[in-house]
Amino acid sequence: MYGEDDLSSVPVFAGGFINYGYWRGIPVDRPISEADRVRSQLALYRLVYADLAGRRVLEVGPGTGVGPGWAFAECGPAELHGVDLHPEQVQRCAERNAAAIAAAGGRFTFRQGAADALPFPDAAVDAVVSVEAAQHFDDLAGFAREAHRVLVDGGVLKVATFFVPDAATVGSLPRLLEPFAEGVDREHPLPAFLDDLAAAGFADIAAESIGEHVWPGLDAWVAQLGQPEGTWPRRYLTAWRDGLLDYFVVTASKLTPASAPADGARPRSG
Repeated sequence: MYGEDDLSSVPVFAGGFINYGYWRGIPVDRPISEADRVRSQLALYRLVYADLAGRRVLEVGPGTGVGPGWAFAECGPAELHGVDLHPEQVQRCAERNAAAIAAAGGRFTFRQGAADALPFPDAAVDAVVSVEAAQHFDDLAGFAREAHRVLVDGGVLKVATFFVPDAATVGSLPRLLEPFAEGVDREHPLPAFLDDLAAAGFADIAAESIGEHVWPGLDAWVAQLGQPEGTWPRRYLTAWRDGLLDYFVVTASKLTPASAPADGARPRSG
């Protein structure tokens, strides 16, 4: 689904960013234009890339390269490197951003690699980000360890995607949502991922729910595209309202040895 097929051609992902969008400030109680939909996806990228100007950034799961291309041009990272498991996606990213890559002199690249085996040396980047991709990863603990390894001391991790808020409900989503039934998306419990980050050595771990700015807007857009109520694309809103799924921005820091707490950092959410 995310290899040979190009999801950027699917109407729900108008504009090619391939994310559900951050709809804060975008009215959804009236007809939604394609420009509105693109703006929602851009807003999610803007949320993740805030404060990363001048830093060397590694994005894990860069889609077809639309988001990283915008971020490299507009957000001012010193470097931006995308890693994707699928060679087809890497090729799409490279082709879409060919001119910018050629002009960047090695500061803007895409390469194949796994989230739990990143093709970078230790302490190679200042920030690791992932925008609506971690729900596909098989091994979030491995991703946490690799992100920590490739970050410099003082580096930051930012992950935006949907998680299961309570591990006790795991098993519910495949009955509601086709991507979970097919194994495209994983029922990753948020508390387990926060524990993975702490075990990998991260500190200042936090998770902010942004579901109120994701699910109602997505549902309004999908409904406008003609999906009737009760079909699986309309059940994301139901799953969120029932507490089975939510969207989070997770952040963490790799502290310098001198500032690292002796007993580690306790993850928090809110």
